[in-house]
Amino acid sequence: MDIARGWHRVLICVFLILMLGSSVFAKDDKINPKEPGVYIKTDKGLKRLLPNIVFDNEGAYCVESNNPAHFLLKSAEYFIFFGKYDFQLLTLNPMSLFQVSPLGKSVFIFGRNIDIELKQIGTDLYTVKPKGLLGRGYYSLWIEDSAWDFIID
Repeated sequence: MDIARGWHRVLICVFLILMLGSSVFAKDDKINPKEPGVYIKTDKGLKRLLPNIVFDNEGAYCVESNNPAHFLLKSAEYFIFFGKYDFQLLTLNPMSLFQVSPLGKSVFIFGRNIDIELKQIGTDLYTVKPKGLLGRGYYSLWIEDSAWDFIID
């Protein structure tokens, strides 16, 4: 009977150590981009998104796909904007194939806006989170004439 109590105590101590240790050794969630730009927060840290030019094609706003960044569905958490932007014009959009350019590149049109939550967390530092879940697909964050496009696999 004393041995059974001893094992229970050992198991409880191990459980407490694991629970407390996981919070002590948890990954640092501080956001420190080094230069202005748009980033995606993943489980491995910040990854910078490259901007793409938005152009008007017969009254439809489009982007030409230019090898956008790919992220796994489970790794994409939220987006970071570092710099001065006009956030009244910010949208998150799924992208749909519109046509093929004369050079053979795919041209994509912006789909319906996805609701987002914008929060300022520092000087010129903002987080953008979709209010719902993003599925697999081609998306872009769009402000005026720039779009940061990416693919979630």
